[in-house]
Order: sequence, then structure tokens, then C-alpha cells
Amino acid sequence: MSFPAAIEFQNVWLYFDEKPALSEVSFRVDRGETLVLLGETGSGKSVILKLALGLLKADEGKVFVEGRDLGPITEKDMRGIRQRMGIVFQEGALFDSLSVYENVAYRLREEGMKNEDAITSRAREVLSFVELEAAIDKMPAELSGGMKRRVSIARAVVNDPPIMLYDSPTGGLDPVTAQTINILILKLRDVQGVSSIVVTHRLQDAFWLARFAYSKDTGGLVAISGNGAKGPESATRFLVLRAGSVYFHGTPDEVVSTRDPYLQQFLR
Repeated sequence: MSFPAAIEFQNVWLYFDEKPALSEVSFRVDRGETLVLLGETGSGKSVILKLALGLLKADEGKVFVEGRDLGPITEKDMRGIRQRMGIVFQEGALFDSLSVYENVAYRLREEGMKNEDAITSRAREVLSFVELEAAIDKMPAELSGGMKRRVSIARAVVNDPPIMLYDSPTGGLDPVTAQTINILILKLRDVQGVSSIVVTHRLQDAFWLARFAYSKDTGGLVAISGNGAKGPESATRFLVLRAGSVYFHGTPDEVVSTRDPYLQQFLR
């Protein structure tokens, strides 16, 4: 039995002031797969996330989320689709006036959960997942940048969405903290089967996500072998945008072995 892609773009065009922001963009993200979006500033990476969330509508072509064409769907009906997706912004986007607990619980309450014991249990569970249960009563002002990012991941996954969208999740973080965020992205993919799109400007993060998997058995990382070697296969693919168009779409091994001058320069 075949399942629809988590997210699929079919020949998508989007115009701003009659100029194409995206031109004939096509790709799909299958279940349990990570698509890393790379490209220069202004190439259309964040625009793709907004289209997937239904915040923008394609002028031509189609955008599907779990097999549903977003084109004819009303804003009211989009709410149910967005509940199937979690999003993490670079800034974290936490509510400054709410505690960590209230930030994480907010989405559950917004979706109608009334049982406070159940809300508390779930909030603690996801905060434990991101290793921040001890910070449950803190305010955002008391957290470091990396902690805020981890709380935003906890809030995004509190209702178990099968799809995650990350907009520069490690931007502005030190290497050690950025690695913690990357491990959480892998953990969600490999333990919970989450499909994701990751927008990043950090090439080292992109290749790290492609070269490691999170082991359910050991609770640690497993290196992925490339070039046909035995071992777990990479569940990560790269999509490089250039001026709103897909310039490259393929596996980590394919992008590394390319002789294309633009990609070689971009990947330096």
C-alpha cells in the first residue's frame, strides 16, 4: 500500500509584484524523510515553508500536504491541516509573558484539551524529550538561546504532529548547542517517524543530518555509510534553490560528487 507524500510540490510558481519568487518548483518529502533546503538569501527557502503552511497560495502548480491539495482549501479548514504540522523558528517565538510550561501547554489548550492533569503530563513528557523538564517553571527571559530553541521544539511536537518545519533552527547558536538541536531533529525523525523540511544556512548541519541516524536501541547516534556501503541508508536529501528555482535535488553523495561549478562554489 502506497502512502501520499507528507509534502509535495508540483510545478509551483509564485509571484511577488509580477516577479517570480518561485519558478516551477517540484519535490516531495516522504514519510520519515528529511529534506534540507539550501540556497542563498532570497532564493525562496522560507517561501516554501509558508506555502506548505498555507500562509501563501501558489499562483500556478499545486501544493499537497498528506495528499490534500491546499489550493482550494479555506483558511478555516487549513487549521486542521496545520495541527498536523509543527514549526520551529530561528527566534524560538516563545510567549515572553508565559512560563515554559504555559508555552508548551498553549497548543494543547488551543486545540481544546481541558484535562489539566493530562496537559501537565504531556508537557512534562515533551520537555523531558528535549531534556528541559527541570526548566518547566522558568520564564523565557531566564533561558539561554539554545534552551529557548529546545522549548520551541517541545511546543511544536506536543500534539505529535507527523510533519515538522524548521526555519534556521540552529541559526545564531554556538556549535555545541546547535548540535543538540540537530540531535533532536534526528531523534524526532528516527524514533517517531516525523517527516521534516529543514531550512538552514549552515552546511555543516546539513551534512551532519545526512550522515547520522538516531538509534532507538542504543539511544545514541549511528554513522550512515555512503556510496553503497553496508549500514543504515540516509533519510535525508538536499534541495538547493537558486533564484527561486530548483538547482539541485538529490542525495548527499550526489551533491558531494558533483562537478557543477555553482554547487562546488556554494558548498565550499
